[in-house]
Amino acid sequence: MLRTRAGLGSGVELILAGRLYVNVPVFERFAAESPLTLFCRDGEYFIHVDPRRSVPVRLAPRPWFYDEKTSSGVEMHRIGVMQGTTLGIYPSKVCEFWEMEPRVNCRFCSTGLNVGVSEEGGKTVRDVVEVCQAARKLDKITFVHFNTGYYSEDALDIVEPYVVAVKKETGLLIGVQCPPSRDLKKYDHLKAVGVDHLSFCYEFHNPDFFARHCPGKAIHLGQKAFFEAIEHTSHLFGKGRVSGEIIAGLEPIEDTLRAIDYITSVGAFPTICIFRPLLGTDAEQETSPSAEDMRRVFRHLYERLRDHSIMTGIAPGVRTSLVILPFEASYFRKGWRLSDVLYAAKTCLARLIYGLYFRARLLRFPN
Repeated sequence: MLRTRAGLGSGVELILAGRLYVNVPVFERFAAESPLTLFCRDGEYFIHVDPRRSVPVRLAPRPWFYDEKTSSGVEMHRIGVMQGTTLGIYPSKVCEFWEMEPRVNCRFCSTGLNVGVSEEGGKTVRDVVEVCQAARKLDKITFVHFNTGYYSEDALDIVEPYVVAVKKETGLLIGVQCPPSRDLKKYDHLKAVGVDHLSFCYEFHNPDFFARHCPGKAIHLGQKAFFEAIEHTSHLFGKGRVSGEIIAGLEPIEDTLRAIDYITSVGAFPTICIFRPLLGTDAEQETSPSAEDMRRVFRHLYERLRDHSIMTGIAPGVRTSLVILPFEASYFRKGWRLSDVLYAAKTCLARLIYGLYFRARLLRFPN
């Protein structure tokens, strides 16, 4: 189990029925209170649900590229980490919120405990390209996700050389997650150089919880900067290509539902992390949310995506384990209505068409 990159991942990667990738907490205090047990029988894994029921699961395989080295001699698993079927890369130094005096890092985040420890603190463009090429060849990835923390310089300027090189040499789909830039014209340039998806972690819709749990973001950025960036880029990139990332389980559920309403109203889609009180973080003693509350959140997410006709899950081969992806929220719907059928049919058609287009385009980049 690799504790790398962003704040809410820490556990073992499992694959459930329907190719649902999940990151299951193991070491955290609250995990011991779980009614579920993972066990192995005759080489196969099961989750024990109750005395009469067990369901089969698979351990996510160790990525093949992890055992390779770059031409500079760096172990590839210290450059990029797989989360589901997506390759996550934190290209630069640790978020500066962790280095300020006093620290103003987000209370739930573990990035400062990981970057430079279990992965390289700074990564060369050449090393990153080689890892992306190896992951595409050996593990058949289609999507690379770059994310950074906050820096005194614009994080988009740091990420751009990696994006340009990876796009040029691999043709893979690319996502970027950075603090919002004050210069919104930079997003026009990112689109021009091939970025396919943007996401913005504003974490909490409730301004008091935002200020309490994200002090650095509140002081140096402010919620308004996230809203302006989401609205601008959603209009620029088009419906369903920008996401607002929020955490469910700390702020009141009604505020999380309002976040979903807002994000979908501007044509973006929410990616929702379920709060996990990780070991060593400032929020370690907080309480994890109830399953019933989370069911309500994801049902609301599905309904708002459907109502605004925001199609997700279109890009081929993209599964991740740290969030329930928006299209996976359909598991929480209540029955089938005509609007559900039409929405599902339109999404399936778009997925088929884009999948054929992407595979054809990738042929121009032999690996």
